[in-house]
Amino acid sequence: MTTDHLLASALADRYRIERELGQGGMALVFLAQDVRHDRKVAIKVLRPELAAIIGAERFLREIKTIANLQHPHILGLIDSGEVNGTAYYVMPYVEGESLRDRLNRERLLPIGDAVRLASEIASALDYAHRHNVIHRDIKPENILLHDGRALVADFGIALAVSTAGGTRMTETGMSLGTPHYMSPEQAMGEREITGRSDVYALGAVLYEMLVGEPPFTGPTAQAVVAKVVTEQPRELIPKRHTIPPSVEEAVLTALEKTPADRFASAAEFASALTADSGTGGRRKTGMMPGQRITAASTPRSAAIRTVTFSAAAAALVFLGVLAGKALPRRDGNSGRFALQIVPEAEHQLDLAFARNVGISPDGATIAYVGRGNGGLQVFVRRLDSFTVTAIPGTEGTALGPVFSPDGKALAYVTNAGTNLYRVALSGVQSVRLATNVVCCTLEWRPQGLVVTTLRGLELIPPSGGTGRVLGALGFPGVATMLPDGSVLALSDAGGRHAERLNERTGKWETLEGLPEGIDDILYADGELLTQVGTTLYAVPFDMKRGRVEGDLIQLQTGVRLGVSGGYRQTQSALAGGTLIYVPAAGTNHLTLVNRHGREEILTDTSGIFHRPRFSPDGSKLTVDITRAAGRDVWIYDLEQRTLSRLSFERNGHDAIWAPDGKTVVYAAAGDRDTLIGLFARRIDGSAGLDTISLAQGLAAPEAMTPDESEVLAYAQDSTAGADAWLIPRTGKPIPLLNSQFQESDLALSHDGHWLAWASNESGREEIYVRRLEGGARLQVSRAGGSEAVWGNGGRELFYRAPGQDGHLMVATLSLDPLRVMTRDTVFGVTKYEEADPHANYDYDPHGDRFIFLRAEMPNEIRVVGNWRALLEQR
Repeated sequence: MTTDHLLASALADRYRIERELGQGGMALVFLAQDVRHDRKVAIKVLRPELAAIIGAERFLREIKTIANLQHPHILGLIDSGEVNGTAYYVMPYVEGESLRDRLNRERLLPIGDAVRLASEIASALDYAHRHNVIHRDIKPENILLHDGRALVADFGIALAVSTAGGTRMTETGMSLGTPHYMSPEQAMGEREITGRSDVYALGAVLYEMLVGEPPFTGPTAQAVVAKVVTEQPRELIPKRHTIPPSVEEAVLTALEKTPADRFASAAEFASALTADSGTGGRRKTGMMPGQRITAASTPRSAAIRTVTFSAAAAALVFLGVLAGKALPRRDGNSGRFALQIVPEAEHQLDLAFARNVGISPDGATIAYVGRGNGGLQVFVRRLDSFTVTAIPGTEGTALGPVFSPDGKALAYVTNAGTNLYRVALSGVQSVRLATNVVCCTLEWRPQGLVVTTLRGLELIPPSGGTGRVLGALGFPGVATMLPDGSVLALSDAGGRHAERLNERTGKWETLEGLPEGIDDILYADGELLTQVGTTLYAVPFDMKRGRVEGDLIQLQTGVRLGVSGGYRQTQSALAGGTLIYVPAAGTNHLTLVNRHGREEILTDTSGIFHRPRFSPDGSKLTVDITRAAGRDVWIYDLEQRTLSRLSFERNGHDAIWAPDGKTVVYAAAGDRDTLIGLFARRIDGSAGLDTISLAQGLAAPEAMTPDESEVLAYAQDSTAGADAWLIPRTGKPIPLLNSQFQESDLALSHDGHWLAWASNESGREEIYVRRLEGGARLQVSRAGGSEAVWGNGGRELFYRAPGQDGHLMVATLSLDPLRVMTRDTVFGVTKYEEADPHANYDYDPHGDRFIFLRAEMPNEIRVVGNWRALLEQR
């Protein structure tokens, strides 16, 4: 007979067995009806193999001490006994779920809920410890949630098993406790376990509630135990910035390896969790003694409600308390939470374009660009919904999404920003509205779509057609149209600053009251928002008078800037009282990588590195670096390990080497009538700046022909769109890839005979090769590809394979006849930054090595509901 049948038969006069609830490491659990008292109970039957080791009678003797524990957060013992050679014990049946069930569903708990539950568990532990009972197996499975309150189950069962079994338990190798939550002394098998072991376990449980995983994980129990004994847990705030420092302090103190370094009691742990500020000595919070943590003193305020979201597989999974509820009210405290986009997710956040996040006018829905197997695509989700929707028609090339004023449609530009499209959120086919779109600005106002084109700032009708030029723009081409139709823009003339278009004279006038070095400018609810570096500021603005009317106030720090094609723009948006932003990335690193994937990080200099290129002899690198003062080209000497500045325009970028290795060509701002130009400079400083071209449109150089007479460039022409061009030192530019499709990621072989590029003509980006002067072309990649780079002798071509597990691929080519001989994986490259519309890495044939840029890519969108309340706090 099965265990439930034996149990039902033996206990028929007292309990009616209904069904099995589950199985644990020590017992089988059954739901039963208490016949005498007409109530539901949970009956736990000791596993027969365990009962055989310790003896049922000995176990029942030890469990009697537990029956006397009476506490509101302890699940009490109702009954116990022996049946068919094993022991059973009876506890109340709790309607609800376990903490493990909730974590499986939500992964992260709101910080307030996590701290409250931990405090309730600590209260139960403190009571039991004062009665000389230690739990020994605190874990989420043993925490039941009844009406949202914690009940600790199986109190003392592990102790009873250990005491009854004695040395026989050790001899069998059976483990008491769960490795992820086991204290180091318990993991090492020490016989004398104190209440501080339970404090450690509770610290591990709270750690998981706050950041989504226990402090130590591993593929096997042995691997976890090894980490528990030897490694230190990672700090929590880098994983979730809204955790108060005092809470992090308390958790990490509870997780100290040595019991004497932990809290002396569970009550002390609970007190530290609910303290106004961290007062412990382990980690300083940067506050004065006695200072309270308030909304004004730290962004991690208890006054800010925190809800965290996480992503799994191909969808953002709801993990907070906003489901089915209204968004934060405009007249209350700011509600702050994060949408975390796991890098392994299919639609991971992509920031190749400047602003790739948007928010609907009512502040309820976000749109962002993701990159998956199908290339770039726009995704949307409501902040109060589980559902993430991929917008049909945006596959492959969509960038920079903005909502229509009624929130029912999106506008976006195509890869490299050359065409403007509109698509309904219902998924109707995309409609092209305009061509020759360039650079930075894309807004949808009631008057129409505001976009930067080759003619300047244009207002495009929502149905498409000829636009009206609002004003000519110089570099960087960042502008905004105010609700009254007036225009503000950024200028690089004399230092980047804001200007206002005087509609009467048609001239731009400096807008006083704003700092220089501005990277972006927005308008919302009577405030101008400007970004300088990674800090977002707000200042009152009188639209009628066209001037700033107050002091500049810091609204938010750590906001990421998009860097693409020589301009920068904030990765943020706001509407309906809600601010969303992408956190700023830290410094990335120039990283040498050999063919086996072994790395050597070269730099720890602050700033964001972009587009490294080896010199012809492999001894140096060009790279542009973005810092608060601007973006310029630098030379890194691989032998001397020195970094020296080459350009001084504060917008120099995308440098290439001349074949002689003595001259560098790069892009930078031209004059007021030109968006960008190509310039040459000797690396030894022996000659001044040489202007190669001031061609109309964005022009990023890709390579120089061996005779140095022409520059291969990625450009935009007023009639042909974004394609490949040869720009001679004298004469007119020559189009190379002039088609209806998007061509990018250009690469010229070292001998100057072969051109490689990426095209979306098949519906996704693939790599192609042909002779530079034209002729038949060959598709090299077969499952998608981007960022082509030539390898040894013109016979190897490297490219990135798309997708969440992308690799660097190498194709071996036969050039006569032109065909692919082999395709092989080199190594994984998901940890290295991509770029668009060119490769963000290079290959040195002299050293058979690569140069990549390693950095942690942003994986979350942060949301501040009622940003004006945050402003008032400042």
